[in-house]
Amino acid sequence: MSKRIFAIGDIHGCFDSLIELIENVISLKKEDKLILLGDYIDRGLDSKKVLDYIITLQSNNYDIVTLHGNHESMLIDAYYNEDVTSKWIQNGGSETLKSFEVDSLKAIDPKYINFCNNLKSHYELDEYIFVHAGLNDNLEDPFSDTYSMLWSSKEQYLNPLLVDKIIIHAHSPVSLNFTQKQISNNSRVINIDGGRVYNNANWGKLIAIEVNTRTILFVS
Repeated sequence: MSKRIFAIGDIHGCFDSLIELIENVISLKKEDKLILLGDYIDRGLDSKKVLDYIITLQSNNYDIVTLHGNHESMLIDAYYNEDVTSKWIQNGGSETLKSFEVDSLKAIDPKYINFCNNLKSHYELDEYIFVHAGLNDNLEDPFSDTYSMLWSSKEQYLNPLLVDKIIIHAHSPVSLNFTQKQISNNSRVINIDGGRVYNNANWGKLIAIEVNTRTILFVS
């Protein structure tokens, strides 16, 4: 891999931080590749702005790979099944509705629903696997379990299909120091969810990794 390859963890509606990271820290160019690991929405104030920005980058021919997060999954479930709407609302969906200035998911422009419906479960590039949460190490085919990709994280994998891979994921907030230790220890599993949306002494960072150099970039 010669061109720059970036991945960014959970965004959760933190639009200003996303702009700062992509435009001022990374200085993203069209020849770069950017892999977004899901959870673009919920909890933060600006979910709509985040989705609009990602869609605009893609329409302007930036090389953007968008993965499915568990929060996009909850939104889709709530859109098609009102019985689970309360679960989504309790997990930050209310902030997403506010960002769209609507009271109901059905009032959101269908293009955003289509965007969430067409996200990738994971992405493979050379020895790297990018996924929102993790993979089911116990299955002969770990890529058949999309639930684990959204919800289950691990720090080590022994499956023959995974043991020689480097897995970059998000989903479970960790400190910047934790991620940096994974890098310095040459871990084959790297968590880049810095918990930007949370006001917490240990979290509060939006983290990116440049894959070729294993460089960690972040904003607070």
